[in-house]
Amino acid sequence: MRNDYAEVFQDTAAVERYEAVEYAPDGYAAAINRRQRAYLRDLVGRSFVARRPVQHDFACGTGRALRALHGMVRGAHGYDSSPAMLAKADDLGALAELHRVDAAGPVPTPVATDSPAIVTVFRLLLNVGDDVRERAIAFAARVLPHQEAGLLVVENHGNRGSARHLRHRRHAGEPWFAELSHEEVTALLARYGFSVVERRGFSLLTRGWYDRRWLRPFATVVDDVATRVPALSRYCVNVLYVARRTAPHVAPPAVHPPHPDATTW
Repeated sequence: MRNDYAEVFQDTAAVERYEAVEYAPDGYAAAINRRQRAYLRDLVGRSFVARRPVQHDFACGTGRALRALHGMVRGAHGYDSSPAMLAKADDLGALAELHRVDAAGPVPTPVATDSPAIVTVFRLLLNVGDDVRERAIAFAARVLPHQEAGLLVVENHGNRGSARHLRHRRHAGEPWFAELSHEEVTALLARYGFSVVERRGFSLLTRGWYDRRWLRPFATVVDDVATRVPALSRYCVNVLYVARRTAPHVAPPAVHPPHPDATTW
């Protein structure tokens, strides 16, 4: 994994490449994003019947998760350490209050909102160290202090139990080829009193199937079907975990000193 993940996207050119190349139309990431958007909107629609939630998107990047829930939430806040990412999120039309936070140090204080809330943490856990992972879920625990406060949705885009794992020896040591198992994600959430209530996969096949134009239609059909079968999430590359706060913190790591307010961007 990378030790400089936060620094990589401080550069405007890197952010532009990320948006234009990683999420190129008809590509692998764009297909996953389409499925995730549909799933998230359905999740919010069936989970928050009495009142729409407020969204808190930690490490919001260019605002993809924020844009996915436009019209489904009654307010939204995005938090990121990169001014370039936040500027791009604003440029792409994220309907949210955007806040610049420090990349390390004390856990940022979320903007105070009443319940219910939905916290989203996308494309962060895989490529960062344990301290950053702990910080992200500690932030979510501050937004969701009890069971009825709402839901947490986190993404693992490198499931160790997927077909992607077959390449791990060839890519061993490469900073962008990290892996996380379902058990590791579940244990991380449990340390902050979260229990996984739903798990869904969005790509049974790997990126290479989408990079070959003639295979892309077949891969799209297979992964569209896999998304609708929760049991297949065990083997998917890209997975979302939906969790609810069911217990207090369990032996919280030393990332919980006094928390300064986030700085509005």
